[in-house]
Amino acid sequence: QVQVVESGGGLVQAGGSLRLSCTVSGLSFDRYPMGWFRQTPGKKRLGVSCVSRTSDTVYYDDSLKGRFTISRDNAKSTLYLQMNSLEVEDTAMYYCAQCRPGWLEVSETFNAWGQGTLVHVSS
Repeated sequence: QVQVVESGGGLVQAGGSLRLSCTVSGLSFDRYPMGWFRQTPGKKRLGVSCVSRTSDTVYYDDSLKGRFTISRDNAKSTLYLQMNSLEVEDTAMYYCAQCRPGWLEVSETFNAWGQGTLVHVSS
């Protein structure tokens, strides 16, 4: 059974930084591209960033303007998202999931959503 646990969110002032972590079990983590997605109430979940299995290819939403950095540690089955220069618009619940290879989208076969981690950026 696949389990996904996100952590690292919190309340931060605009301009601050946070580092999100996502630990995955029950899945051969190093076999899949993984990524971060975020959602605000009443809105669709959107892709933030995806990274390939070996970290040689990364994708970011264009709106991030280089503020976020995704990384992974396959030995620890853990995905990270370093978020700098946070803006109020970054406030959302953040989830990690398997990505569709080559796309900033969730894989069609993924259905093991975790609880997410809440990022709240105040002005």
